[in-house]
Amino acid sequence: MSISRKMIKTLLAAACLMAVCALFTGCGKKKIIGELTVINYGEYLDPDMLDLFTEETGIKINYEEALTPEEMYTKYSSGAIKYDLVCTSDYMMQKMIKDGEFLQIPWDQMEYKDNIGKKYYEYAAMFDEGNKYCLPYFWGTLGILYNTKKVSKPVDSWDVLFNGEYSGEIIMQNSMRDTFMVALKYLGYSINTTNPDEIRAAYDLLLKQKSQVQAYLVDEARDEVVAGNAVMAVIYSGEAYLGHEYNNDLAYVIPKEGSNVWFDCWAITKNCENTEFAAKFLDFLCREDVAAANFEYIYYSTPNTKVIEGLDEEDRENESLVPSEDATKNCEVCLQAPDDITALMNDLWKKLKSE
Repeated sequence: MSISRKMIKTLLAAACLMAVCALFTGCGKKKIIGELTVINYGEYLDPDMLDLFTEETGIKINYEEALTPEEMYTKYSSGAIKYDLVCTSDYMMQKMIKDGEFLQIPWDQMEYKDNIGKKYYEYAAMFDEGNKYCLPYFWGTLGILYNTKKVSKPVDSWDVLFNGEYSGEIIMQNSMRDTFMVALKYLGYSINTTNPDEIRAAYDLLLKQKSQVQAYLVDEARDEVVAGNAVMAVIYSGEAYLGHEYNNDLAYVIPKEGSNVWFDCWAITKNCENTEFAAKFLDFLCREDVAAANFEYIYYSTPNTKVIEGLDEEDRENESLVPSEDATKNCEVCLQAPDDITALMNDLWKKLKSE
């Protein structure tokens, strides 16, 4: 008999309650045998799982948060805190691997690593050759969230953002790489292009589009579409899922030209003095019950195949949660751009926003 996610959550809550009892009231108190200091994005791990990990292993987790990959990197590189593990995004992972900031993961110490599907390790290999340093954690896509009641036909292309039909009703991402990605894919270019002419062509398209854009937003984009203040927005898949939960008239699509497939991963830093403890934490995150709890807490796409298999049919068919192979066939992982391309894009982005 399969166990529902709700039942898993209930069992985990009970386990965590016992953990708190054990840790703080002294009843069967677990001896602390060591510590790990980790940094992750905000609200990107069920906090009950930290208590459960400590109760099961005796390893205390000192937990830090960052809003963006850049903020994480600033905190990490300052040296003020010695982090044992970091969770960050694909292109930042690539940069830190190149800079020699990570230790190889001791995969032979991890019992549950194969709960992560093979195709997700293949995606990660695009920025972590040989899968030496990165454990896939959550992933997703960038697409269009739109109100089905306010469009003339179902949306399937980035063209809807540029053809003028919904002028003044469009929200773009307030993010340089994400917004340039939309224009590059629409023009038929790679999101990782190193051709300055293609970058400039994307800028020209975005500049022409600007008068049609209601606003450039990040987290607020979902709320504006939910509230009916905009017809559509470029948005991350996890936010799109929550948007549909608030408003059943909303739909999410990965345009046929392709998009960005993003990956957030965990890695062990070169500062880590106990890789055995670090491997225990990473293995814990791969365990089905823990991964299910984190999935229910976050609702981004999980690479944990055991969790995916346990989803109900409606969730498995939801493109914002489990994108199909066909929907992602033209998608790419965002890689770290060369310095000259990043500088050009930065300059054009500032120019676009100031026009």
